[in-house]
Amino acid sequence: MYVLYEEDGDIKAGSILADNDSSLQIESQHGKRGKLKAAHVLLRYAAPAPAQVMDAARALREELDLDFLWEAAGDVEFGFEALAQDYFGRKPDAPEAAAIALALHQAPIYFQKKGKGRYKAAPAETLAAAKLGLERKAREAALRAEWVAMLVRGELPDAIRAKVFELAHKPDKNSLEFKALSDACAETNLSVVRLLDRCGAIESSLEYHRQAFLLTHFPRGLAFPVLAAPLPPPELPPGDAPAFSIDDAATTEIDDAFSVIFRADGSVRVGIHIAAPALGITPGSDLDKLAATRLSTIYMPGDKITMLPEGLIAQYTLAENRDCPALSLYVEVGPDYTIQNLSTKADSIRIAANLRHETLEPLFNESTIGQAGDDYLFRRELEWLYGFARQLEIGRGKADQVQRNDYVFKVDGEHVDIVPRARGNPIDKLVSEMMILANSRWGGMLADRNVAGIYRAQTGGKVRMTLKPAPHEGLGVAHYTWSTSPLRRYVDLLNQRQILAVACEEAPPHAGNDPMLFAAVRDFELAYDAYNEFQRGMERYWCLRWLRQENVQEIDATVWRENLIRLDGLPFVAKVIGAPTLNPGERIRVALADIDLLDVDLTCRFLVQHAN
Repeated sequence: MYVLYEEDGDIKAGSILADNDSSLQIESQHGKRGKLKAAHVLLRYAAPAPAQVMDAARALREELDLDFLWEAAGDVEFGFEALAQDYFGRKPDAPEAAAIALALHQAPIYFQKKGKGRYKAAPAETLAAAKLGLERKAREAALRAEWVAMLVRGELPDAIRAKVFELAHKPDKNSLEFKALSDACAETNLSVVRLLDRCGAIESSLEYHRQAFLLTHFPRGLAFPVLAAPLPPPELPPGDAPAFSIDDAATTEIDDAFSVIFRADGSVRVGIHIAAPALGITPGSDLDKLAATRLSTIYMPGDKITMLPEGLIAQYTLAENRDCPALSLYVEVGPDYTIQNLSTKADSIRIAANLRHETLEPLFNESTIGQAGDDYLFRRELEWLYGFARQLEIGRGKADQVQRNDYVFKVDGEHVDIVPRARGNPIDKLVSEMMILANSRWGGMLADRNVAGIYRAQTGGKVRMTLKPAPHEGLGVAHYTWSTSPLRRYVDLLNQRQILAVACEEAPPHAGNDPMLFAAVRDFELAYDAYNEFQRGMERYWCLRWLRQENVQEIDATVWRENLIRLDGLPFVAKVIGAPTLNPGERIRVALADIDLLDVDLTCRFLVQHAN
């Protein structure tokens, strides 16, 4: 005696070895013995053997017309044997009954299972929708196979061409395009980016890296929404001295400027003037929310993404030949460079000039300061401020520190120049010391008045943002806020509001326990780290572009640590292979090869060690 039964989601046949009413001992058609609950038995029959039944049933199943079966089933619940009898017009034999059972079991879109061996025909509208779904899946499977074949041949389907960067950086893994690309990668044993590149999809390695960043941080694009115009600055008292800024030629967000008044007694009044967008961007406004979303201007060689819209920047930037609203720190300095008094106020400053590094540095440098020579705009003020800056640096205990090079990237289309620039030159020292002075004194002012502020602190070598006043040991100051770049950093804008409130003797907009401040600190640190990482990555990319552009095949380098070296004249750290044991600071020469603009890497092979 044999049985047809359901097990593990499949229809099977087997031989009965023992019948215990509630359960059976059976041997499957493949020779496996086991226990079967009687409730799982669909049919008992005498012949033929299980293997023959299933082979014949599968063959019959292929001949059955499911649409005809569905029509024959009607709209009431039925058993498979009853439908088999109606279909064949007589009592079905075992293979015929098994064929009907298989057909019903394997066609869930046609027949809904209601119990052991019992089914009900799916409603017509449900069946129609399911058929459309199957047809769609079949079309998608065919299209997927076609795309895979094209990709394997090195051809690029139009549908994938339209989503190249999304597929490379932030794919929808349920999309047909990604599935086809994954299949092709498996066949070719290539990564997604390598396969796309082989198919000619990545026309610009620069845009490839740029889109990786934008898709993560600006998924809705870079365009600013249409927002209401900011409030115009209030009427402010005029300043009493012309001011000048110092920035590189590409700077449009001019945040800071300086004025100097020389007095007959040898004392000097210094004005440190900071652009004041907080006068027009009110807390909680659409512009404020926008700034809180972007959090910082993002820099990269040859380009930048501003935190604020160009129109607002143009309204508040400290552009030359106009009166600009500013938050000003006035510093009374004695003839011996000692600070005698400080005051803060909002005023309107006449910006007489925007000095630029490129034209100022040849005139104002260590070899020209104090020497006879041609006069230039604000020469006396610049040289005095430099002397004051040196005294401030000494006062912080940070004089005579080892200086390193910065690098200026000048990108013009596909061409790049990388120019080393000594950090700590007179221009840098003047600007940085004035900013440290303003940030430290304003931080102290907020702390003294018990007004909330966002501080940049360093203790034990660890730098962090905090809402609690704390020293910055690296700078040698008791308090340090970021408040001098409000056009470029959101925390500076927040701090400027607090400082303005103190200066104007008004209630500050943010209390110390304001959850908005805590959220701003958290979000800013995460975004700022990501933006800086992107900038470093793009600088590394342009270093490789420069090496390829200049056809550099060998270069000198300095050992940094272990097998890492710094290439001369570039902000580029790389691994060196084939080198003997080297100590940090030792000088070597390496051969360059395999410059890869997609992985942003290259091979540096050791050539020779230079004598010390």
